[in-house]
Amino acid sequence: MTRPDLPQDIARRLARPLRLTRAGLAAERGAQAFWPLVTVLLFGGALALSGVLVIWPVWLGRGLIGLLAVLALATFVLAVRRFDPPGREAALARLDATLPGHPIAAVTDIQAIGATDPASAAVWAAHQRRQRTRLAGLRAPKPNPDLARRDPFALRLIAATAFAAAILFGAGTQRGDLATLLPGSADAAVSAASWEGWIEAPSYTGKPTLYLADQPPGPLEVPIGARVTLRLYGKLGALDVVETFSDSPPADTAPTRLFKVDGDGTLQIGSDTWEIIAIPDTPPRIQAAGELTRTLDGEMRLPFAASDDYGVSAGVARIALDLARVDRRHGLAAEPEPRAAIEVDLPMPYRGDRTDIEELLVENLAQHPWADLPVAVTFEATDAAGQTGTAAPVEIILPGRRFLNPLARAIIEQRRDILWTIENAPRVARILRAVSNRPEGLFPKDAQYLVLRTAAGTLEEPDLRPADRDAVAKALWDIAVEIEDGSLADALERLRHARERLSEAMRQDATPEELSQLMEEYRDAMRDYMKELAQREPQNRTDEPDSGSQQMEMTQQDLQEMMDRVEELMQQGRMTEAQELLDMLQQMMENMQMTEGASGQQSQSPGEQAMEGLADTLRGQQGLSDEAFRNLQEQMNPGARTGESDENVGRDGGAGQGQSHTGQGGEQPGQSDGSEPGGDNAQSLAGRQRALEDELARQRNNLPGAGTPDGDAARDSLDRAGRAMDQAADALEQGDVPGALDRQAEAMEALREGMRNLEDAMRRDAEMRQPGQQGRLAGDPSGEDRSDPLGRRPGGSGTTATDSPLEDREDVYRRAQDLMDELRRRAGESDRPEIERDYLRRLLDQF
Repeated sequence: MTRPDLPQDIARRLARPLRLTRAGLAAERGAQAFWPLVTVLLFGGALALSGVLVIWPVWLGRGLIGLLAVLALATFVLAVRRFDPPGREAALARLDATLPGHPIAAVTDIQAIGATDPASAAVWAAHQRRQRTRLAGLRAPKPNPDLARRDPFALRLIAATAFAAAILFGAGTQRGDLATLLPGSADAAVSAASWEGWIEAPSYTGKPTLYLADQPPGPLEVPIGARVTLRLYGKLGALDVVETFSDSPPADTAPTRLFKVDGDGTLQIGSDTWEIIAIPDTPPRIQAAGELTRTLDGEMRLPFAASDDYGVSAGVARIALDLARVDRRHGLAAEPEPRAAIEVDLPMPYRGDRTDIEELLVENLAQHPWADLPVAVTFEATDAAGQTGTAAPVEIILPGRRFLNPLARAIIEQRRDILWTIENAPRVARILRAVSNRPEGLFPKDAQYLVLRTAAGTLEEPDLRPADRDAVAKALWDIAVEIEDGSLADALERLRHARERLSEAMRQDATPEELSQLMEEYRDAMRDYMKELAQREPQNRTDEPDSGSQQMEMTQQDLQEMMDRVEELMQQGRMTEAQELLDMLQQMMENMQMTEGASGQQSQSPGEQAMEGLADTLRGQQGLSDEAFRNLQEQMNPGARTGESDENVGRDGGAGQGQSHTGQGGEQPGQSDGSEPGGDNAQSLAGRQRALEDELARQRNNLPGAGTPDGDAARDSLDRAGRAMDQAADALEQGDVPGALDRQAEAMEALREGMRNLEDAMRRDAEMRQPGQQGRLAGDPSGEDRSDPLGRRPGGSGTTATDSPLEDREDVYRRAQDLMDELRRRAGESDRPEIERDYLRRLLDQF
């Protein structure tokens, strides 16, 4: 039965949804019929775009192409046979099936019965109106090809993924790629091959990487050591690559080729040829750039210059003994022990260009066995390529510390002899015993004499080991340094000591640098002495001037001019005149001290009284420690006291210089019956230690400066000293003399720290009582020497910040150079922590 046509109004309303539904049905049936053909075509496109057809063997590529062609033809025929274009009725049925109650079919229905019955006709009309209402807003259904059921293995998705990957990442096809699959297409295969190349210079040269395709064929200069990378695309072996840098060139089938430019050569790729010219990397050059200078403490300063075409990376100085120039007499007559050459790392700029550098080697080798002996210094520089350059050896005398005290100089000479060879030990022991035969007035402290005698005894042992020899050498060094530096009690003694050192240096023809350093020490001692006079003068000044006395007033400027004159005479080599002027200046200082002492004993301030009391306690503790050390020596070697009793008779038993073995008054309580030494004497020492502890406690309770930071710090230091004294007394009572010596050393160190804190408190108190420059004497340098190392005055507020420019004088530049030299020296010391050396290098880079 043929269904009636749609009413005109319904047909117009369904026209567009009907067209879309018919197109959707056509798409569904087309996808169901043609998806196998599309899958085969996608596989073929992926294969072509990936570029594998020109890489795989020809027979394999031809087989794949043929298979894909057959599959494409078969699926095309099958698709044509399966495809059935949809008609209008099918579209209406599909559209009507999407709505509930099939309204499209309902509006075309005809009432079969009851058409003449009014009630039945009214029901039918209501049904028609309801179905027409459902057609409002009708939309075409979406196509549903249902390919997942027809393609259970998802071949269509695999093919689409392969095709997308080939488009994004494949090598693509070029003209002639597919032609290679046809017989007689070898020329096309050659034209399809391609390449890329890079020449990468070594990183230390700082030169850029070259893209070889951008370089015209012909001569091409590259740094030696450059790395060449070639990548070949297309048919491997189609391009001829010829290079003369590899000993065994890789096979033609290798897609990547790497080789290094180690000299001139040729590179040919296809018809292009490059003549590679290797730029040589010359070894670094280094040499000494000035004369050797030294300081009194043995620090050597030797300038050097180094250069390299790409930069010096590191350097080392090797110092070897020049045996041919050694004066082989006395302790140096024997054959020396073999020692490795000294290697010192050369300082290098932390940042910046290193192609040309000028630096200063700063090193202190004063304690080395070769100090003050002829050596040869060889500089060696290394560049980033590992090449080394060596300078001609520089013959120098390895600087050692200059000892101006004759006793210290003699001890250091014997130290050198035992380090030269251990065979000199018996000879050195005899000399040390001869030197210390009569110690009265020779050694500043008894402990120095005892250590020297102990060292001599160690060297006389028949089976002396190198380790024991080295320990003796260290002890001799410490004694010599202590004797040289001295233990000066006041400013005048320091001034005398500085003058004696300067006079001795002039007699020994010291270098200008050493004389300048000693002169600076003398200036410092002079300033300290003048400061002490300025502090004592208000107490020594009488109310009425003595009109009958003739006094000469000398200002700080007068003293400065005299010292400048002494330094000028030394620089001119007029040592006799310089010595006479120096003696005259010293005599003037002595007279000033006599005048100050003759003016009468005046009352002292509480701080000065406390300082004197603490100094007496320190000297008493030092004397007690010396006597405890002697008792320890006698316990370890009882027979030595009998043999050496003559040497100890009559020695000073006062505090600070050691006391006799017998304690008080030369008696030996407890030993008259031949008892063991150190028994009752140790108890006596413990009692005296308790007395010192009580005296220190009394001094601490009366210490001025309470409530101030420095005063509180002084009290804390004295508390530590008291606890150490108490522990030392306990150790003496128990017979533990070594432990007592350790605690006594801690007590003396804490005492010295407390005295320093008290001195700081007194100075600050004086500054608060006399602000600014009021009350300052003509010769008082306390207000004139408050400049920073570059000569700038403190700010007006009294803080450490400066608000004035550099003074216009030559000293400013000398001090600035001294500061830079000190920074370089510390930065070059390899035994300092690396973080500190990095900080010093960064600081040097700023200037």
